[in-house]
Amino acid sequence: MSAPRIVPLALLAGVLLAGCASQTTKPEQYSGFLSDYSQLQPATSASGAPVLRWVAADFDPSRYRSVMVEKPQFYPKPQPSAQVSEATLQQIADYLQQALQRELQGRMVVVDQPDQDTLVLRSAISAVDVSPEGLKAYEVIPIALLAAAATTASGARDMDSEIYVELEALDARTSKAVARVVRKGHGLALENSNTQLTLNDLKPALDTWALDARNFKP
Repeated sequence: MSAPRIVPLALLAGVLLAGCASQTTKPEQYSGFLSDYSQLQPATSASGAPVLRWVAADFDPSRYRSVMVEKPQFYPKPQPSAQVSEATLQQIADYLQQALQRELQGRMVVVDQPDQDTLVLRSAISAVDVSPEGLKAYEVIPIALLAAAATTASGARDMDSEIYVELEALDARTSKAVARVVRKGHGLALENSNTQLTLNDLKPALDTWALDARNFKP
């Protein structure tokens, strides 16, 4: 069995306390993409998933005629690996934008350029984690895109796939944020540590996020 990678004590402690069963992003896993995390509160999405979110007191979705969905960023810069390729990362970003546009067009006009009555949706994929299923103390590096280094002696343990996103809705007229959401999604289990992650493994999570965006209520 190969020796485990060494991680900072504070990081390891945070992982142990959080456990892999956590359904929401922990503060130590915030990427810094959003300008303010201080007002995030636990909430439930339209599909019933736990999320962290903040909504401006005066936010009224009905006042916006159109929505512009910016292409999701990777924040910080992605670090492709043998299990998570650069091509897959780009496919994930493209698909998330397309899924959001597909669902939101059922609620308002989707535009490429904002006007006075446009809601601008910007987002960042802050992490993709692939780690052994059921392993409680796996390695997670906050604010990084990676395939976790944790392994088992046999190498045959199923691998959980998870993806983290941070979203912000802006009023195009004022450029002020009206809503922020931080959430975590679960993809399909991979067969083992040699199985490469594909877009299809994460599509269920991305589709759910897009549907929740369409059905979002303050």
